[in-house]
Amino acid sequence: MDVIDVVAGPYTFKARFEVDAAPKTVAKFRTLLPYKERIIHVRWSGEGCWIPLGELDLGLPFENATSYPAPGHFLLYPGGYSETEILLAYGGVQFASKLGQLAGNHFLTVVEGQENLLPLGKMVLWQGAQEIVFKAP
Repeated sequence: MDVIDVVAGPYTFKARFEVDAAPKTVAKFRTLLPYKERIIHVRWSGEGCWIPLGELDLGLPFENATSYPAPGHFLLYPGGYSETEILLAYGGVQFASKLGQLAGNHFLTVVEGQENLLPLGKMVLWQGAQEIVFKAP
């Protein structure tokens, strides 16, 4: 299963796991499926949405880490300087927290439904938190 469904608000996306680039992050995230949470708009990073995970320790190293994800890239920040989180870029992002720039593990990429990334981002910005579900197709 290299492709999963991501349903966020009224939008459905197909997303591909970045198995070769982030194998440990992908393996850990797969153990969480199906995963259901709420997604909110970022505060410091630009055009992105995030799932705050607080002090959750997934035991992950940094791999395939970036501070500049492209639209449709999901990052998992394993914690350290800031809280653990998952970030989805829908536009221009420089991943950061109140403590400064961060880098997260790029482990999942939207491959279908990219045209709905901007509408999702605007919905989360103006209407607030939306439910998000990651699940097998």
